[in-house]
Amino acid sequence: MSEIENPKAASSAAAPRVGFVSLGCPKALTDSELILTQLSAEGYQTSKTFEGADLVIVNTCGFIDDAVKESLDTIAEALAVNGRVIVTGCLGAKSISSATKNGASNAVSTGVSADFSSENLVKSIHPSVLAVTGPHATQEVMDAVHLHLPKPHDPFVDLVPAQGIKLTPKHYAYLKISEGCNHRCTFCIIPSMRGDLVSRPIGDVLKEARALFESGVKELLVISQDTSAYGVDVKYRTGFYEGKPIKTRMLELVQTLGDMAEPYGAWVRLHYVYPYPSVDEVIPFMATGKVLPYLDVPFQHSHPDVLKRMKRPASGERNLERIQRWREACPEIVIRSTFIAGFPGETEAEFEHLLGFMREAQIDRAGCFAYSPVEGAVANDIPGMLPQALRDERRARFMAVAEEVSAAKLQRRVGATMQVLVDSAPGLGKKGGIGRSYADAPEIDGTVRLLPPEKISKQLKVGEFTRARIVGTQGHDLVALPI
Repeated sequence: MSEIENPKAASSAAAPRVGFVSLGCPKALTDSELILTQLSAEGYQTSKTFEGADLVIVNTCGFIDDAVKESLDTIAEALAVNGRVIVTGCLGAKSISSATKNGASNAVSTGVSADFSSENLVKSIHPSVLAVTGPHATQEVMDAVHLHLPKPHDPFVDLVPAQGIKLTPKHYAYLKISEGCNHRCTFCIIPSMRGDLVSRPIGDVLKEARALFESGVKELLVISQDTSAYGVDVKYRTGFYEGKPIKTRMLELVQTLGDMAEPYGAWVRLHYVYPYPSVDEVIPFMATGKVLPYLDVPFQHSHPDVLKRMKRPASGERNLERIQRWREACPEIVIRSTFIAGFPGETEAEFEHLLGFMREAQIDRAGCFAYSPVEGAVANDIPGMLPQALRDERRARFMAVAEEVSAAKLQRRVGATMQVLVDSAPGLGKKGGIGRSYADAPEIDGTVRLLPPEKISKQLKVGEFTRARIVGTQGHDLVALPI
C-alpha cells in the first residue's frame, strides 16, 4: 500500500482533504500518480490517513485472489473509518459472475447477499461506496471527486511540480508507455479490465521522461503490459519530439531514452518485455551501456504444451536459443522472469521440464506463483485442475531451484566493483546503507547491503551513485564495501 501527503497543499487549512491508497502493480501506481497530480493541481490536499479526510480514494488490484481480498479489505477499512469512499483500478472493472455466486472465489466470499447476475463486484459487496471506476480512469475519478467534494478553485500549474506527484522515492520513477494488452493468455484477465493495447504518443512519453530526469530521477523504469509491443496498435506511426520525427516503436524509444539519460548519469530499466525477435535489436544498446543490461521477461513456463494451453507467444526451446544469443551479445545482461507452477493439466514431466529450463537458462532472478484460479480466467475451464497442495509443493520446488541458480550467480560477483544506487543511508551512511546494482529492480529483486565506509570522509547519499566492492552475499542480497 502506498500513501502520501502533499506538503504544498497543506498550506491551505481550508483545502478539501482526500485520503489516498494505492494497491497493486507499478502500472496501477502510475495511474495513482496521475490522479494525485490532478488533485494537487486543483488545490485538493491529500492525506496519509482516513481519519479527517473529506473522502477517500482507493486504487485497487483485481488480478489474483489475494489482491482482490486486500483491495476489498482496504475498502471496508476506509468505509469503517471514513465512510466516503471512491474506488478505482482493476477491481472496479470486475463484475460478479455465476462462479462467484456459487462461492468459487474465496476472495469475495464475504457473506454479503446480492443479485450476482452482472453486478459490479465492489458495489455488490460495498454498496455504500460513492463511485466505482476501472483502471486508467483519471477523468472519471476526478468527476466523482468533483461531484462529492467540489474543487476549491481552478487549476494552477504552479501548484504541481513539472514531473507530477510521484509515489516513488525522488530518485527513481516509473514511466508507463502504454495501456492494455493484445494477448489473451488463458490465466490472465487484465485485457478484460484494461482493454487492448493503447500506446501513448511517443512525444508525450519522451516529454515526461525529460521532466523526470530534470527533477532528479536517477533511474527510469519503463513499464506497460507488453513493452515489446509498443506502437503495434498505431502501426509504428511517426510521432514528434522537440520537432524531430521519431517512430512509435520500442527500438526508437529505447535509443532516445538512452541518449536522454546519459547527460544526467541516469539508468533506464526495461520491464515486461515479451521475448519477441525484435527485442534482439535492443541488446546492443545494453552492451554499450546506453540502457541497463537488464530484461524483465515474463516467460511463465518452458514446456511447449503448457505454453500452448496458456496461449503464450513463443516456445521454451526458442526462448533458450534467444537467451543464449542475448548473452553472447551482452555478457553482463541480467534476466529476471516470472513463472506459474501447477497450471491446469501440468504433468510431473512438464514441471520437470520447467526445472530443467531454469537450470539451463540460468535465470538470474525468478519469481513463481502457484496457479490461482482467477475468476473469469479461461484457464479455469481447462481439464486437469491440480489440488492446491500440489500447486504449492511445485512452487516450493521451483523456488528452491531458482534460489540455487540465483545464489550461484551472486557468488560470482564477490570481488567485483559495481556501481550502486543508494536507496537508504541513515546519517550519511556512517553505519552503512542499502542500495541496488544494475541487476536489482526496486522491490522485486535483491539489494546491495552497504557496509560502513572505511574512509571517514566517504559519505553515502540517497539518490546518488557510489562505487562499491562486493565482499559477500546474504540470501538474495550482495554485501559491499563503499570505495
